[in-house]
Amino acid sequence: MSIEDENDLIFKALSHRSRRKILDLLRSEPRTTGRLCELLPEFDRCTVMQHLNVLEEAGLVVGEKRGRERWNHLDALPIHAIHQRWIGPYAAYATLMLSRLKQELEQGSEANA
Repeated sequence: MSIEDENDLIFKALSHRSRRKILDLLRSEPRTTGRLCELLPEFDRCTVMQHLNVLEEAGLVVGEKRGRERWNHLDALPIHAIHQRWIGPYAAYATLMLSRLKQELEQGSEANA
């Protein structure tokens, strides 16, 4: 699978608010699927499991079977990779553009004074 295909899976997984909510719940600590279902009463168990499968396919969640329980762990590395590839460079560009705008505005006000 190409890196672009992997990125598509990550963006698809992050695009749904319910999956983002699941990731938020897993950020503080790993949780069982049962516990996630308790924390997400608006969904039935099947729906939670479907969302977990999408997150797992994207590499954002790692499932671990312990006896009868399935523990779900957040893997933040794919999000970090997206940040490095997309968010960081665009944020740096936006900061540069705002800095230039500030300089131009300051030079303009000095010229008018």
